[in-house]
Amino acid sequence: MTRSTADIRRAFIEYFNKHGHQAVPSSSLVPHDDPTLLFTNAGMNQFKDCFLGAEKRSYTRAVSSQRCVRAGGKHNDLENVGYTARHHTFFEMLGNFSFGDYFKEQAINFAWNFLTKELGLSEEKLLVTIYHEDDEAFDIWHQKVGLPADKIIRIATSDNFWSMGDTGPCGPCSEIFYDHGAHIWGGPPGSPEEDGDRFIEIWNLVFMQFNRQADGTMEDLPKPSIDTGMGLERISAILQNVHSNYEIDLFERLIKAAAQIVGSDDLNNKSLRVIADHIRSCSFLICDGVMPSNEGRGYVLRRIIRRAVRHGYQLGCSQVFFYQLVSQLVAEMGEAYPELSEQQAVIEKVLKVEEEQFANTLDRGMSILNQALETLEGKQVPGDLAFKLYDTYGFPVDLTNDVAREKGLTVDEDGFEKAMQKQKEMAQSASKFGADYANVVKVEQDTAFSGYDALSASAQVIQLVQHNKAVDAVTGGDVLVFVDTSPFYAESGGQIGDSGSLTSKSAQGRVRDTQKMGKAFAHQVSLEGTLSIGDTVDLRVDGNRREAIKLNHSATHLLHAALRELLGTHVTQKGSLVDEEKLRFDFSHFEGISAEQLTAIEDRVNQEIRSNHRLDTTMMALDEAKAAGAMALFGEKYDDEVRVVKMGEFSTELCGGTHVNRTGDIGLFKIVSEGGISSGVRRIEAITGQSALRYVQSEAQTLSQVSSMLKSDRASVLSKLEQSIAHAKQLEKELAQFKAKAAGEKSKDLMTNLVQIHGVNVLVAKLEGVEPKALRGMMDELKNQLQSGIIALGIANDGKVNLITGVTKDLVSKVKAGDLVNHIASQVGGKGGGRPDMAQAGGTHPESLDSALASVNDYLEQLLAS
Repeated sequence: MTRSTADIRRAFIEYFNKHGHQAVPSSSLVPHDDPTLLFTNAGMNQFKDCFLGAEKRSYTRAVSSQRCVRAGGKHNDLENVGYTARHHTFFEMLGNFSFGDYFKEQAINFAWNFLTKELGLSEEKLLVTIYHEDDEAFDIWHQKVGLPADKIIRIATSDNFWSMGDTGPCGPCSEIFYDHGAHIWGGPPGSPEEDGDRFIEIWNLVFMQFNRQADGTMEDLPKPSIDTGMGLERISAILQNVHSNYEIDLFERLIKAAAQIVGSDDLNNKSLRVIADHIRSCSFLICDGVMPSNEGRGYVLRRIIRRAVRHGYQLGCSQVFFYQLVSQLVAEMGEAYPELSEQQAVIEKVLKVEEEQFANTLDRGMSILNQALETLEGKQVPGDLAFKLYDTYGFPVDLTNDVAREKGLTVDEDGFEKAMQKQKEMAQSASKFGADYANVVKVEQDTAFSGYDALSASAQVIQLVQHNKAVDAVTGGDVLVFVDTSPFYAESGGQIGDSGSLTSKSAQGRVRDTQKMGKAFAHQVSLEGTLSIGDTVDLRVDGNRREAIKLNHSATHLLHAALRELLGTHVTQKGSLVDEEKLRFDFSHFEGISAEQLTAIEDRVNQEIRSNHRLDTTMMALDEAKAAGAMALFGEKYDDEVRVVKMGEFSTELCGGTHVNRTGDIGLFKIVSEGGISSGVRRIEAITGQSALRYVQSEAQTLSQVSSMLKSDRASVLSKLEQSIAHAKQLEKELAQFKAKAAGEKSKDLMTNLVQIHGVNVLVAKLEGVEPKALRGMMDELKNQLQSGIIALGIANDGKVNLITGVTKDLVSKVKAGDLVNHIASQVGGKGGGRPDMAQAGGTHPESLDSALASVNDYLEQLLAS
């Protein structure tokens, strides 16, 4: 019986779990604390610190099915999707891992037995590669497994030698290949025909056994480890007897759903493959907190969405369609990844909004590109055109590449990059400490945090950094101080770092900030005196500041719970900042929050404050905490044992921050602002405690002042204000009518200025006591009176000049109002413009207005004479 993709995933996890491997959930597609990665692109990413020895877990064997994205940065398969059988932006990596437990022989046996016994693959169809110097792996494959020598291929390239970087853990690989049969072109790995599709790699076993030094020498690792990766889509294709990944059950159903939505009958169309692939990467990226934007991960997501939309457009679909595929994806993968089901509404809304926005520019961009391609000389799309499409119409260059490829063309990407570079302003933002200490700070000892129970502590200095250099001693100045234990909270989870004081026998200083560097705390100190490594220091946290931060942090938890209760469980945290002045909370939601809803949210939080819940903090296993319903903060990385903060039955979250003892300590919670910050993400800012009380008192004082000005009591101030506004509007209306009437009378008086030039009525006048807003009305009135003529009016007032010119339609062929007004304006320090029959201008030299207006008749004399 053919195995489904879901069955294969389940079988892999169960097989290794049965053999002592801890089943570990897929980590987020957004790597935590790893600036080298744009997205998680391999199963080992979440175990990197385990391999480096920087993190120890309760298990030494693990198995996972890791969701991965390769659509940006170093690993980018985006442009190949749709054109090959096995390239994806999103894929699942099955992997088993050993952290100093078993090594080559067991890893090889596990892989061989799973493939041949559990999955039933024919041994005749399998062959392997090894690193050419790895005789140990050869002996295991040949003597222990029984694989013929001619099916063990030695490879001398980096394809079969893995490394984490230029230095550090590394080791040889052994790759397992599947032979699709002689009817498909291609040769085995290492042969001239290896790029063919006959022999396909399905599993890579990495034997991490060396530590490469800076000079290139290799030292044996004390605890060799195993890292493996097998593409779920590839192994599914083999077990389902199809050659392309896009023919497996999961993709088959996604493609059928996409075809039905866009109205296509050709299930083999590459555009449907693109759409089916892209719905997976887009949905999971949004699920993991990435939102479309113009930079970083958000921009990659936007590019993928727009590429999918463009392929729908190519299939003739002119309606918003992409988001409709999310329900089918949830049906396919929601069981394995419950978070996908939980976030379905969020994902659909984000995709719909983004597609609607792009649809406004897609037609225009495609029209410009197709028009340019029709007249293109040569086989290359100019880089400046590709950049214009990107910059003006939001067309990612890979979309232009797609269209060009379909027409047998290429894009001048060097020209594109030059155009991009020309426009881009290179802005370098300094880090919080004004320098990057990542390569300087190598603190092996973690800082023990004692600040939950005390605001002071005695500690020993273990490292000092000044002027971007590690030093043994410092004498005054700004310095980073690392100690063995600290009551200072280091910024994490949205809570700002503590400040306070540091003293020793020979030094004293102000601690301005505290940050985490790994698991060590960096105290930024403005120091006086001399401080050395090994010195004992007394540390004291600013208690008032810490207390204000605690109020805001605890209120943030209550706000999160209130939002989920009142707006829906789709609300998840997308970022936060908690300091001594306010709290800022970013969350997923796709429409504005009404004043009534904000009031309800504020009331709900204050209700829980008045309930005066005692805060319970408990250390428990991560899985146990999640099972108990604890909310995890977006983007945070958690240890196996976590701290759970509970406030009654209302809020339960994983959090390492500092909090009040009881919710009543918060006193008062007040929302001060709410608004959208990006597509599908909104922000609330609020204050608590004394700050909230002062805010309310200030609002009450303002209300008292307003009621006093309106000669009303507080209860009646709103109706009194409405009456005053209505009365003011009536007075403004009456005044406007009076001014219009006065302007009409004034325009009649102006007729005394009328002259004729070559038989044309010309009226030029400087006005007194007329508002600039009345000029247009006067011009219309004068035109009606003249029926045929040219008019120029000017006002000088408060150091400014206002000009207006008018030409009746029968004369615009001879004189343009814009030319006339600029003739006058150029003499009074201004410039203007408008229609041929009416134009306006301003100026800054009122002293020149008389002479400027006097020049009009001579100017018209020349024009009308011709």
